[in-house]
Amino acid sequence: MNGVEAVVFDLDGTLLDTLEDLAESLNAALEEAGYPPHPVSAYRYFVGDGARRLVERAFPADRLPGEAEADHVYQNYLRHYGERWDRKSKPYPGIPELLDQLRDLGIPLAVCSNKPDAFTRLCVERLLPPQRFAAVIGQREGVPRKPDPAAALQAARLMGVNPAACLFLGDSGVDMETASRAGMTPVGVLWGFRAAEELIGAGARSLLATPAELETLLGSG
Repeated sequence: MNGVEAVVFDLDGTLLDTLEDLAESLNAALEEAGYPPHPVSAYRYFVGDGARRLVERAFPADRLPGEAEADHVYQNYLRHYGERWDRKSKPYPGIPELLDQLRDLGIPLAVCSNKPDAFTRLCVERLLPPQRFAAVIGQREGVPRKPDPAAALQAARLMGVNPAACLFLGDSGVDMETASRAGMTPVGVLWGFRAAEELIGAGARSLLATPAELETLLGSG
């Protein structure tokens, strides 16, 4: 894919497998408030739109809480996640090698996530080589979350590249829509939380089964 000057990555489900830590943290907060927990697999479809929406989706449809109770569970979720965010989370196989290859090619990289900004930066700092990234952007107050393109466009500015010259790699339809709205090329990854059908339906231009396939994509005409 000629003309690519930079790559923007989603975090959860793309660079890092964080599902178990996310699920266990929210299950703990739900059980404390008297709500039933969910199997880890259910969290594949709860995540992707920010921490607040993650918590909202986990409440039973027949027991939706009031605002005060929902906020209480949300704050407890953040507390639990702060205690256990790195117990099981780790890079997907092949991700460290991919980041090394992109560095060697001189391609600037960024992270753009709907995870709270502090946790986004903490995960990158502790679980990935932080010096690889020209920009690390998580969800912040006053900045709309993906699929709004604001954060992705900020990443392009910080990397000093035109959005049209960026690939955006992600594992969800939200990521593919973000890429399209930012004028970037949406590339779906199949090792994350969502299925190929969602990625294609949301506009993925290419699908990758493994991180190593990105190098082939970059070399294609």
